[in-house]
Amino acid sequence: METKLSREAYVQAMRQRVEEVLGKVADAVNDALPGKIVNASEEQVRDLFAKLRQEAFEQVLQMRVDAFPPSEGCGDAKDHEE
Repeated sequence: METKLSREAYVQAMRQRVEEVLGKVADAVNDALPGKIVNASEEQVRDLFAKLRQEAFEQVLQMRVDAFPPSEGCGDAKDHEE
């Protein structure tokens, strides 16, 4: 049976960062001048979500690695050295 990382732990680990980003998205939209909301906020919102996407993927990968340390019998490291 394959063991998996905890979905709940991952969500909990990312929750604060997601809330921070959503707050910044709201700020970007609110700070835009009326009639120019999309043009004034779209790039900043896109960049915020791009960074969040990267951080979320890095976090889940790190949690997966941390949850499953390589066994001593794993040949992957040796295969890459040759």
